[in-house]
Order: sequence, then structure tokens, then C-alpha cells
Amino acid sequence: MQIKIPRGTQDILPGTVEKWQYIENRIKDLCDRFQYNEIRTPIFEHTELFLRSVGDTTDIVTKEMYTFEDRGERSLTLRPEGTASVVRSFVENKMFGLPSQPVKLFYLGQMFRYERPQAGRFRQFVQFGVEAIGSKDPAIDAEVMALAYSVYESLGLSKLKLVVNSLGDKESRLAHREALMGHFSPSIGEFCKDCQSRLEKNPMRILDCKKDHDHPLMKSAPSILEYLNEDSKQYFEKVQAYLTALNIPYEVDSNLVRGLDYYNHTAFEIMSEAEGFGAITTLCGGGRYNGLTEELGGPEAPGIGFAMSLERLLAALQAEGIELPIEKKIDCYLVALGEEAKDYTVGLLNELRKAGFSAERDYLDRKVKGQFKAADRLQAKFVAILGEDELKENKINVKSQETGEQKQVNLDHLAAALKDFQSY
Repeated sequence: MQIKIPRGTQDILPGTVEKWQYIENRIKDLCDRFQYNEIRTPIFEHTELFLRSVGDTTDIVTKEMYTFEDRGERSLTLRPEGTASVVRSFVENKMFGLPSQPVKLFYLGQMFRYERPQAGRFRQFVQFGVEAIGSKDPAIDAEVMALAYSVYESLGLSKLKLVVNSLGDKESRLAHREALMGHFSPSIGEFCKDCQSRLEKNPMRILDCKKDHDHPLMKSAPSILEYLNEDSKQYFEKVQAYLTALNIPYEVDSNLVRGLDYYNHTAFEIMSEAEGFGAITTLCGGGRYNGLTEELGGPEAPGIGFAMSLERLLAALQAEGIELPIEKKIDCYLVALGEEAKDYTVGLLNELRKAGFSAERDYLDRKVKGQFKAADRLQAKFVAILGEDELKENKINVKSQETGEQKQVNLDHLAAALKDFQSY
């Protein structure tokens, strides 16, 4: 019986993995420029972490988490998102005491959600995210959005839309909550069971419902922007002013709420407007989460962050017809003629690799013609040909595959000769 890959997962094979590596390297370079340092957290955490931070009424917690008991009967969950783990680590490792504040972190790794697989959406997926913890300056909200936007722009994407909203502070949200309950209560029976349960627990989550998205009451629902107090209004105005100063185009969407309970004040999404990208256009989402560190046992430390799926980023590149500049070539392929020459190339190959060259030889006992074809497939820059006569004379022939130039060099100086060839 053939065992196949689990549904909602994928094998990333050679030929494709180089695209991932290119994107990952670009991300790390941008994080370095923005002064965000990498953090690596466990793939699984105590289930309580996500219940307390993400929210027990969210789809992630109620429908999508991979939760299990270990042998000690502890409830553990494969991480469905990155912020909770990073904030837990921030609190547990007392990063709030570091001299450099705010603490600016990024992560890049697998997340897990049990949902219906579809184009660009998997049950195991890779997320890149950043968290800036320890500042309530609206300028850092703009910086976080600028970093996210820069990732897409640096890879050549142009059909982007940044959408922003304010969810307000606690006072603003309470006033909005009352208005939403009054708006939806008379007709809540027309909504799905999830929305009915959300009415009392978190009515703002009704606005994020996919099933009832087209219900008339959704369009006429009270806007959070109408209930912002003066502090929240001024904060949101500052964020918008900074985005304008950074020359980042954006739109305000009062219906943008994001799906996690820990968000307040700034919320944002970056979407693809590329033709043929698909019905789900969101590439990246994030927002501010003041109060989350206190919820997880730490001191007050306001935070903001975002997360983006690399799978959806790759889909957006494909939709815009962007080919990444991936060049997979090797420096040298060793062609051997005769048994003694083949034996000698084992050590010679190792010497080239130690000298810093990417190099390969034949392992299938191919004829000379087959070895040259293998060198072509690997796009070797140089081919070094060693025969029995050359071996006796301590010589080897080196040919440039680009120019066709060929010369014979001392076998002991092959690495140096390749360096001269490359510099020439």
C-alpha cells in the first residue's frame, strides 16, 4: 500500500524550494534593515496559551486547532499562529527588561490549522511575522506596515492594496459592542449558529463571518469609527499621517475587524488585486494588541505585529507573472575517463568543495558523453576532464562551458586555476 502525503500539506521539492529560500533570504535582509531580530519558538505550546490570547470564540480556537494530550495528560496544541508564542516568550524570558526597547522580533516557521484546503491555503503552512513590543507610539504601527509592504514590493509585486482600520481602545470597543448588539439582536435568528453565539461573547466577530457576509444587516452595521473616543481618533489619525509620510497608499475600511480577540487600535490587511488571484485576496494581516502581555502574566508592554503566509505570497507572484531570479549552477563538474581517473576524482572532488567550490562527479558509471550531458543539466560553469594519460602526467583539462575556452593545468592546482578562470 502506497502511503500518501496528508491532506492540506505539501512537499516542497528541489526546483521549487529555491524560490522559498530566495524569499526567506529577502525577508531576513529586510528585517535586518528594519532592526528586527529572529526568534524561534516551539511548534507546540500549552493549549491554554491560545485560549487566553487568541480568544475562545474565534474560529481558530473553536474549529481549527490541532490539540492533543501528551503522555503526562497535558493538553498541547500545534501553534496556529505566531503572536501568542512570541509574547509568551517575551514575558517568560523577561525581555521587557532588556535595555533596547521596544523589542523588535521576527519569526519564520510552520503553523497548523485544521481547515478546508484550497488554493494557497494549507493545514500546515509557513508564516513570516514580526512583533514590536514595548511601545505605544503610532509611528511603529506605520513602521510595521511599511516592513510588510516592503516585502511584497521588493519581490516585484505591484497590484497591492493596504486596508487599515481602528478598533479603538477598551472604552471605544465597549460603546461599539452595545451598538452592535442592538443592531443584530432583533434579527440574529437569520444568522448562522456561530454568529448567534458571538452576539453575547464578541459581537464584533459577527462582522468577520464568511457565511453571512452578504446579509443586509452587515452593510448597515454601526461603524467602529463612529464610536472612537478622542484618544483613539487621534491615534488613528497619527497612524494615517505616518503612512502618508512614508508614501504608502492605503484605504480605510471600517468593516475590517481581523479574526483574533487580542487586537485593538490599529488593524490592517494587505491584499492582492491581481487578476485571477482568487476569491480570498488577503496576503497579510496584523494589528495592535495592547494588553496581551498583561493577559499572559507580564507587565504592561503595548505591541503590534503582522503575519503573512509564504504560500499566498508565492501565489501572488504567480498571479502577477513574476519569475524570481533563481540561478542554480555549479562551479565544476569532473569528467573521468578510466577506472584510475574515476577513483582519483573522489578525493579531487572533496578538495574542490573544501576550497569553496560547488562541484559534482558521476556516480552512475556513465560514458563520457553521458557525463557531459550531466554537466549540462547541472549548468556547470566549468568541466574538468581527467583521463589516464593526464593522471600520469599530473595534469587535468579545464573547459569553460560559457566561452568554450580550454586549457590544461597542473592537477594539484585545479582549485587555483578555477579561481583564475572565474576572475578572468
